[in-house]
Amino acid sequence: MNIKKFNIRAVCAGLLAAAVLAGCGSDDSSSEETTAWDDIQEEGVLKVATSGTLYPTSFHESETDELTGFEVEVVKELANRLDLEVEWEEIGFDGMLTAVNTGQVDLASNDIEITEEREEDFAFSTPIKYSYGTAIVREDDLSGIETFEDLEGKRAAGAATSVYMDLAREYGAEEVIYDNATNEQYLRDVSVGNTDVILNDYYLQTLALEAFPDLGIVIHPDLQYSPSEVGLVMNKDNEELIEQVNTTLEEMLEDGTIAEISGEFFAGQDVTQKPDIDFEQ
Repeated sequence: MNIKKFNIRAVCAGLLAAAVLAGCGSDDSSSEETTAWDDIQEEGVLKVATSGTLYPTSFHESETDELTGFEVEVVKELANRLDLEVEWEEIGFDGMLTAVNTGQVDLASNDIEITEEREEDFAFSTPIKYSYGTAIVREDDLSGIETFEDLEGKRAAGAATSVYMDLAREYGAEEVIYDNATNEQYLRDVSVGNTDVILNDYYLQTLALEAFPDLGIVIHPDLQYSPSEVGLVMNKDNEELIEQVNTTLEEMLEDGTIAEISGEFFAGQDVTQKPDIDFEQ
C-alpha cells in the first residue's frame, strides 16, 4: 500500500497563511512517495500473523509459553537478517489473509499452502516447505472411509478456507469448523466420534499423532494426495517487501538454515525437499 506525503511550499510575502495555501500552493507543490518497506524499515518492526496453536509450525512452549515452531523460527531468522524485530499477531487462520489484505500485518505465516486461487489475490514467498495431504481417522474402522468417495456425509474437521476443507466439501463431507482450536481438540473430537476425519498436511498430522498416542486414531494408509508448497503470504502491492523476503529466504535455503530449523521441529526430516511419492492424478 502506497502512502503519499505532500509537501506544499509557497513564498507569498504580505499574504495571510490561508491566502498562501489558496493562491500559490498548487503552483509549487511536490510529492514524496513511500512504500510499505520504507515504513517497516523506519519502524524497525515486521508485523506477522500466525495462530500460535498449530504444532509444530506455530505454538507456545509448555514450560515457558514462548511462541516458537518451524515457521516462527524461520520468520525470526528472516527478520534478524533484515535487521528487524518481529511483532506477532496471533489470530485464527481464516482471519490471517484478511489481516494481510487490510495492512494490519505485513505477512502471514502459518503453514499456508500456495494455490492458484490465492495467488490471484496475494503474493507468496519462495516455498519453504513441501508436503502432501493425508487423513486422520479412527484406528478401529478408519472412520468408515476407504476412498475419497466415502467422505460423503462424514464430518470433516478443519478451517473453513483451507484447501483441505475445499477437498472435503468437493466430496460431500459435512464441515465442522474450528476457530483457532488446538491440535488436541481436533484429534480428540475424531477419537470420540464428534467428527470423523481431519484432512491436512502429512508432517503436521504425523507429529500431532506422536504428541497424543493414546487417542486411538491413525493416518489413513491409502489416502495420499495433493502435493503442496507452503510459503509466507504478503500483500501483492508490497513489491519491495516481497523482494526483500524472497532474497533472504533464498539465502537461508541455500545455506541450509531452513533445513536445520526443519530438522529441529519435524523429527529430523527436511521439509524443504519435495517428497518422493507418485501421486495419483
